[in-house]
Amino acid sequence: MTASTHSATCHCGSVTLTATLPEGLSSATRCTCSFCRRRAAPAVTALTSALKVTKGAEYLTLYTWGTHTAKHYFCKICGIYMYHQRRSDPAQCGVNLGCIDGAAPWTQEPIPYTDGINHPSDK
Repeated sequence: MTASTHSATCHCGSVTLTATLPEGLSSATRCTCSFCRRRAAPAVTALTSALKVTKGAEYLTLYTWGTHTAKHYFCKICGIYMYHQRRSDPAQCGVNLGCIDGAAPWTQEPIPYTDGINHPSDK
């Protein structure tokens, strides 16, 4: 896999970001935790240090719960999930594959699931 940098936008265009994806679009996964399974959006892996909100940071809203380690960011205008800082590894973010400019999420199917129900810090 080759690292690649991508732009992503929310639906209304208020928020844009760039992210470097160490494994490119092939890193797409879905999570089974109580929140992600309801959201169901596949996410690709980016390094937190390599994700930059380039427009509209003031339009992002944050959602956390439980340990407050995972941080989920949404556009507060259109409601689209943009990215989240991962609980499993806060040095990584998951970026909504559907927000990446030019991406076609259906071409990555089948997209595997990661076990977010049995998180190691819950034991």
